[in-house]
Amino acid sequence: MSDIHVDGGALVRRAGHEVLRVEPWGPDSLRVRAGLHRLRDDLPGALTDPVPSTAEASATEGTGVIVNGDLRAVLDERGLLRFERVSDGVELLAEERAHFWWPGPRLFLANGDGSHRLEQRFRAHADERLYGLGQHTHGRLDQKGLVIDLEQRNAEVNIPFLVSSRGYGLLWNNPAIGRVELAGNGTRWVADSARQIDYWVSAGTPAAVLGRYADATGHPPELPEWASGFWQSKLRYRTQEELLEVAREYRRRGLPLSVIVADFFHWTALGDWRFDPAEWPDPAAMVRELDEMGVRLMVSVWPSVSPLSENYREMADRGLLVGTKQGLPFHAPWDDKGFPTELPVAFYDPTNPEARRFVWETVKRNYYDIGVRVWWLDACEPEIRPGHPGNLDYHAGPGLEVGCSYPVEHARGFYEGMRSAGETEIVSLCRSAWAGSQRWGAALWSGDIAATWESLATQVRAGLNVAMSGIPWWTTDIGGFHGGDVTDPGYRELIVRWFQYGAFCPLFRLHGDRDPRTPLGAEMTGGPNEVWSFGEEAYGHITEVLRLRERIRPYVMAQMRTAHETGVPPMRPLFVDFPSDGHAWRVDDQFLLGRDVLVAPVLTPDTTARSVYLPEGAEWTDAWTGTRHAGGGTVVAEAPLSRIPVFLRAGADVPIAPPEAAGA
Repeated sequence: MSDIHVDGGALVRRAGHEVLRVEPWGPDSLRVRAGLHRLRDDLPGALTDPVPSTAEASATEGTGVIVNGDLRAVLDERGLLRFERVSDGVELLAEERAHFWWPGPRLFLANGDGSHRLEQRFRAHADERLYGLGQHTHGRLDQKGLVIDLEQRNAEVNIPFLVSSRGYGLLWNNPAIGRVELAGNGTRWVADSARQIDYWVSAGTPAAVLGRYADATGHPPELPEWASGFWQSKLRYRTQEELLEVAREYRRRGLPLSVIVADFFHWTALGDWRFDPAEWPDPAAMVRELDEMGVRLMVSVWPSVSPLSENYREMADRGLLVGTKQGLPFHAPWDDKGFPTELPVAFYDPTNPEARRFVWETVKRNYYDIGVRVWWLDACEPEIRPGHPGNLDYHAGPGLEVGCSYPVEHARGFYEGMRSAGETEIVSLCRSAWAGSQRWGAALWSGDIAATWESLATQVRAGLNVAMSGIPWWTTDIGGFHGGDVTDPGYRELIVRWFQYGAFCPLFRLHGDRDPRTPLGAEMTGGPNEVWSFGEEAYGHITEVLRLRERIRPYVMAQMRTAHETGVPPMRPLFVDFPSDGHAWRVDDQFLLGRDVLVAPVLTPDTTARSVYLPEGAEWTDAWTGTRHAGGGTVVAEAPLSRIPVFLRAGADVPIAPPEAAGA
């Protein structure tokens, strides 16, 4: 027996110990929560207060219905929820029992500490395509058929939000460690340890769903204009003078440069969060000189705290570090300065507001007050070794229950700190993210990736899934991170192609640990990684790409304003703008930058032409030749090493080709 009733506009079901609540949460959207005995409002999640909407709920004889805009949820007598599109009655998503007797669509298995292993099951559809879920290295755009771990790792970013070709989006509103299984016989979301089931569903086209998701989890800020330029980085500039000389050389050559990076080991000890005066004797003067050149300094800030740090004892005594359930409170080995071998280091706890304030106040005193305004929040998964999140104990709860939220809380601390200092232009480059990271000014990059053609192809799909996960600011290490011989002709070709792709990414950034690589430690520095490092031919092509990016920056900024206002990311799969084109849902090696620019990167060596699909519903013009094509078909586009195929929607005026070559 069950009781289904309406409570304050929400649909509520009580059956035995289970309580289920379905309530409106923004236009065309519903939030579903289920727990044992009661529901809690104090658990961590990504949802913000809902945008007001008009919804109607009703309950009769053991069943219930709630309608919010174009989304209807029907709750049957067995406690199964079915989500339908109101306009045509099509089923979008439906809960499904695992077995006719037990378990049902929702499973609670007690862990013995008040938490449960939770499972939520939905019906599978063979023709369904699924996108989003953060950033992964599996190389797929459509993730139907895959099992995705819901855990943060370097280059594996868990954002538990997906968009379906059936016309809905779903957020698993739970930062617990777990997985999602997108199988042929059903979809199953699993949390290894949590207190209640919590998910959010929205109906609409992909663009509409992305907009509703931004409403529900936070819109990104407007990207500052300077951030749309070129970012120079390598592993690593060891001294103040070395970094300055690179910036000066860009200026001497007349090349555009917006950001240059002081990478790790610039500090005295991990967790001091300040420059080592032996290598950076006057960082304030460095920042002033860079400012005069129109260049921002970005500083690498890690969440790790060495026992050698001047801050360690105070942070430990005040409970600002992540705890452990067993063993000493250290979470990874590290080769820190002033120590002859690896030593264990801790991580600060960003789920603790007091810890966030302590880190920001230290960062402000040592970096911000000398003029630094851009933050590189590296290793913010956090990168624990061994990877035992269940042993961690956070201010917000046990590691298995809240561990995936670390990167979003870390970015939040810097956002709130910058706002408290009166800043409005806030960008933090992060190696990990979770649902809602976008509202804290988080820019995501794809982590420590290989310097190979296969890796470049993977980045295209990974970046598009990040876009479908609600993160509009994204970039890669142009050229890959791990390796790359700057004297090798094959690698030179790869980095030219990567630059050409990178110019159309939301953020345009060079980084990498080039050959000859050296062991991890305070003296390490990668090989040369400036745009003039790859030989004269490559340099000529790369500088043309830099100029291309400068030409399209006004267009890029217009797309960033759209992302801020609507939640639709600047870089996106073709189907976001052409949802009625069935073929557009299958294209995974092209993308749109805004509505008017279609980009087809070259992803294989020795390639001078490639096939390009032009979506149905628009006419397209080859940006290099001016040739016009009807949409809805495939063309073969020329792709000499000097360019990749780019097409403009008919009527668009975006200066892809240099003025002297336009229409040639």
